[in-house]
Amino acid sequence: MPSPYFGGAMAEIDSKYLDTFPAWLRSLGEDAEKLAELLAGEALSSGARESIAGGLNYLFKSLDLIPDGIDDIGYLDDAFVLRVAADLAAAADEGNDPNASRALAALANDCEVVREFLGRDYARLESYVKGLRKGAARGRSVADILGDAAVREDFLGDVRGFAKTYEAPSFSREEKNLIKLRAFFDAKLPK
Repeated sequence: MPSPYFGGAMAEIDSKYLDTFPAWLRSLGEDAEKLAELLAGEALSSGARESIAGGLNYLFKSLDLIPDGIDDIGYLDDAFVLRVAADLAAAADEGNDPNASRALAALANDCEVVREFLGRDYARLESYVKGLRKGAARGRSVADILGDAAVREDFLGDVRGFAKTYEAPSFSREEKNLIKLRAFFDAKLPK
């Protein structure tokens, strides 16, 4: 049986991911900063702010879905989580601030690519990202971040520091990277 990765529709779809994911890696720092700006303001609903704080806090988890040091794909889980968090925030947002809604929509719209790429595993990722609202990283829970102005400022400073020092890893246009990426999500996402 021929491999689905040579010729045909599968190769075209994978080519789209091989073009898209490196761009997401390059913009990860900027994406985190944009979400941090939204979190710093008061324009979004509490549910939207919880989703954003959970997604941003994921950047600092010591045990994330894909270890950051893995060549090519180590930060893609972070990029995926931020997009899912933005999608959840956009769904929870009451639309009171058109600028905030547009900023969320830019990342939330990318979530369709994540959904398509992960297929049936997308629901598990979305559930995982929802659960980040109750998690903590570096001793800071989402409730602490949202409920304490000093904790929030410290957290936002850490996000800005991450954004300034982040260097996008290379991402070679090899289908094996997509296979590895899918395998990590399949193995690591809670069932």
